[in-house]
Amino acid sequence: MSTRTGLIDRTVSHLRDAIVNGTWPVGSRIPTETDLAATLGVGRNTIREAVQSLVHSGLLARRQGSGTYVLSDSELTVALGRQMAHVHQQHILEVRRSLEVEAARLAAQRRTERDIATIRTLNQRRGESFAAREIDAMVTTDLALHRAIVAAARNPLLLDLYENLIDAIGDSIRANVETDHPDHTHDALVEAIADGDEDRAAQEIYGYLEEYLSPLRG
Repeated sequence: MSTRTGLIDRTVSHLRDAIVNGTWPVGSRIPTETDLAATLGVGRNTIREAVQSLVHSGLLARRQGSGTYVLSDSELTVALGRQMAHVHQQHILEVRRSLEVEAARLAAQRRTERDIATIRTLNQRRGESFAAREIDAMVTTDLALHRAIVAAARNPLLLDLYENLIDAIGDSIRANVETDHPDHTHDALVEAIADGDEDRAAQEIYGYLEEYLSPLRG
């Protein structure tokens, strides 16, 4: 690796860190090339190439006459977002099942009393919104409950993957609740997690998602 290539890579790393750690929030304009060059002690050409690298990755976007703005704080989100535009509902449900079955199993192992209280509260809100057939509330509360279960699994990588798919999962939930499928209550799932029953928790979420997957297989 040449000295210049190494310098650019280190500059890219500095800029990416500022985006990921929130120093430059999504939607904000980053400092000018001149300011960045002075701060990092490198030449403007190095800054320009590093910024362009992050533009290509989807983290930054140049706006003519305005500056360079933070578009996303996760390259994984950008990559997955590009894929989601061409993914069938069946594929999303299959990925959800892979993530959520393991999350339910781990949540049954690792949940705290606070997790249980949160999950029960969210499940109650979900039940109320489904009873009222308020579509937006149904989607919001169902998604919140599933995310809380994933969080209770205490696996940061699993949670990160789930959150990077959260928009697609929300769309999947909306597609499900807008069909004529009867509501599959999550009471048994919640109690399985509260009881620490890993197998029952996994079976509950598997069965729930299988109801939506089965008709899509033709």
